[in-house]
Amino acid sequence: MRAPGTCSHIATRRRGIGGLLCPWSPRHEIVLRKDLKHCFSHFSMANEEDDPIIQEIDVYLAKSLSEKLYMFQYPIRPASMTYDDVTHLSAKIKPKQQKVELEMAIDTLNPNYCRSKGEQIALNVDGTCTDETSTYSSKLMDRQTFCSSQAASNVSRYAAAVYRKGELHLTPLHGILQLRPSFSYLDKADAKHREREAANEAGDSSQDEAEDDIKQITVRFSRPETEQARQRRVQSYEFLQKRQAEEHWVHLHYYGLRDSRSEHERQYLLSQGHGMAENTELIKSPSEYLMMLMPPNVEEEKDKPVAPSNVLSMAQLRTLPLADQIKILMKNVKVMPFSNLMSLLGSGTDSIAVLRCIQQVAMLVQGNWVVKSDVLYPKDTSSPHSGVPAEVLCRGRDFVMWKFTQDRWVVRKEVATVTKLCPEDVKDFLEHMSVARINKGWEFLLPYDEDFVKKHPDVVQRQNMLWMGIQAKLEKVYNLLKEHLTLKKQDGQSAHPLLVSGEQRVNMAKAKVKQNYGLLEKELQKQKAESKANDSPSKMDISNIRIKEEPVSDEEPMDASAYESMNNGMVNGIHSEENSMDSLNGHLPGGCTDRVAQELKAFVMTTFKKQFVLTLSELKRLFNLHLASLPPGHTLFSGISDKMLQDMVLDTGCKQILVPFPPQIHAVSPDELKVYALWEAGDIYNQHRQVLLKIFTKNYRVRRNVIQHQLSQECGEDLNKQDVDRVIKDCCVSHAGMWYLKGTVQS
Repeated sequence: MRAPGTCSHIATRRRGIGGLLCPWSPRHEIVLRKDLKHCFSHFSMANEEDDPIIQEIDVYLAKSLSEKLYMFQYPIRPASMTYDDVTHLSAKIKPKQQKVELEMAIDTLNPNYCRSKGEQIALNVDGTCTDETSTYSSKLMDRQTFCSSQAASNVSRYAAAVYRKGELHLTPLHGILQLRPSFSYLDKADAKHREREAANEAGDSSQDEAEDDIKQITVRFSRPETEQARQRRVQSYEFLQKRQAEEHWVHLHYYGLRDSRSEHERQYLLSQGHGMAENTELIKSPSEYLMMLMPPNVEEEKDKPVAPSNVLSMAQLRTLPLADQIKILMKNVKVMPFSNLMSLLGSGTDSIAVLRCIQQVAMLVQGNWVVKSDVLYPKDTSSPHSGVPAEVLCRGRDFVMWKFTQDRWVVRKEVATVTKLCPEDVKDFLEHMSVARINKGWEFLLPYDEDFVKKHPDVVQRQNMLWMGIQAKLEKVYNLLKEHLTLKKQDGQSAHPLLVSGEQRVNMAKAKVKQNYGLLEKELQKQKAESKANDSPSKMDISNIRIKEEPVSDEEPMDASAYESMNNGMVNGIHSEENSMDSLNGHLPGGCTDRVAQELKAFVMTTFKKQFVLTLSELKRLFNLHLASLPPGHTLFSGISDKMLQDMVLDTGCKQILVPFPPQIHAVSPDELKVYALWEAGDIYNQHRQVLLKIFTKNYRVRRNVIQHQLSQECGEDLNKQDVDRVIKDCCVSHAGMWYLKGTVQS
């Protein structure tokens, strides 16, 4: 195809037409020219005379194997050493992944083959026993597996060519695979070795009691998966491995190079139809053909790192509608002054349109815009921390936003007490729009935007009306007190809010407590006088009294030393006297008592019939979970003290079990040392459980044989194993061969 002593150039030209053809047209010509310098000429007649044609070759496109043709490469094998004459034992493929495995025989009679090493490898992989799952059934490494990897992801530019009778037939490749030896048998050998070691350790270890196999487990519910977590999981190596393993292998039949079936398949590499009429749709115009010869460079775009789904460039952002731009910006920034928003939207943006759109996705707080709660927590979503539905989260976050409309400072404990949400959710709310200050609380993130308030009084007025509606809804849902609803801005929205230091807030809180204490004391004395005059018990209704509980936090410490002397003689903040008939002592008087007592008794009875044995700390935890599931305004929210809960436990037929804990355990919480058990359950196992509970008044842990012996001795009958298991599992848990009452196992 090359003239002696000349350089060849390959170009395409269509007969009889001055234009060019698509390279995948059914029939092309390969034109060989003498002079390489004319390879990029404009194909003028003068150039053709200077560079005469030596030979013309017709080029055809064969499509029969276009979706099935693979090229195999063996990069660790020289071209002179092919696998054509090697016995192929099996072949399989995963078409979607373009993954191929070939199993070839090893010539064990070759003088270069080490037989002892082959036997050792087979022994390590399969062990001494041979069955159908054995890798080497002949007890000798007599085969080798080759596994493929893709050499190129884009093979559209590659084709297999066959030159026959002056015609060149091209078939596009579907894939280019490189095959290398697989060493998966070594992994199997390692697994066998670990199994043998585990079996040896199990045989040497002493046999413990059957209870050692029973372990206490902690049930945890998985949190709802966020979009970011789902993307990380999808891109993880484990997920990709799982997806690859899901595709099933397709087993193939291998035919050698000289097999008649291979000869038949090779005929499909030749174009079956040479007629132009069958492929006229492939003919392109000269400009289209040049575009296919020199396509635009798109590789750079593919090589660019893919940004996360939650990241959007400013160039992409400005292609969206104005409402979507504002929503995306507010959802990511969460709190922003109006001036900053206008600068991000670019010059030329209409401020009136922006004001109209921003009010749909944000609320005005301290003259700044804070994204609405329903934008951050859409419907049918839930908290990633506690699983609380979006409706409850929106209500709690609206309360935080509303608090910041009243003051620049918010105390997290107050928010948690009112909303009854977990600390993680409350912290998320506050981090959206404020920053924590040591010994002060949470301060609103941005300064008061007085310029916006002065320029847009109509927007401020409209937002105030919206906040009044939200305040009414929050007051109804959370039963807010009057002090929560008092507006602290006396000079209108245009004035700067008063900044109060942490020390001043503490002093104000102390003065407020003293004032409230005096009012409560006067009202209580007044009601006592009225009750004595009427010779009837006090009917004081304290259902509207809300006890504010503020647990100690490292972030917002509060000096309470001044209150210690004041709180003496008070129960939950209400004064009581030892000899007074109206003393609350942890109980609610009046008609409210009966309702609360009935609800509390029902909870205690239901809980102990399920658990039989509970520590006080575990009972309080279950009670808090029960409270969280109740609707707002339920009678149990009126305030249940620890003493009320313990008294109700004893009133429902339960008894406190005085477990003799060892001295080193007394460092734990006292609530964990108070153990209560259901003494009368009303079933046939009452006596057996009582005997079991008496055993634990002598020792905090016992063995099973001791329990079984004591039950047989006390009950005077031979109990079967099922009955003993039933009684023990009702009240006890096992740890390290010993049995403990529930909740008394110390880590």
